[in-house]
Amino acid sequence: MENEKYIHSELTKKIIGAFYDVYNELGFGFLESVYETALEKVLRDAGHKVKRQYDIPVFFRKKIIGNFKADLVVDDKVIIELKACKNLHDVHEAQILNYLRATNIEVGLLVNFGEELKFRRRVFANSRKVNFRR
Repeated sequence: MENEKYIHSELTKKIIGAFYDVYNELGFGFLESVYETALEKVLRDAGHKVKRQYDIPVFFRKKIIGNFKADLVVDDKVIIELKACKNLHDVHEAQILNYLRATNIEVGLLVNFGEELKFRRRVFANSRKVNFRR
């Protein structure tokens, strides 16, 4: 199996390029929904399959007990969580890790369209997921 660090690395490079395209054109100060719409358009125009506000069920003892809504899922391989705030915080990091934990998707990008574009790439390999449902 490929090294976890490199899972979907080419796709994430393309997505990060799309983030910069959106940021360079719009700048900062818009709502998350504006960036989400713009990023979805850029990614679709580049030929990617994009799901927006994608429901992620949360299971506990084999029962659905809630749902997350991922901002974007690209090519069924990368979850994107967008923020438009001054700084990223640990709670934002926990959010993307929980999305990865609850799905069979192994790569997540947390991106912030603040005054300065910042992103974090996280990998949570399915082989390490304790309660992964197959």
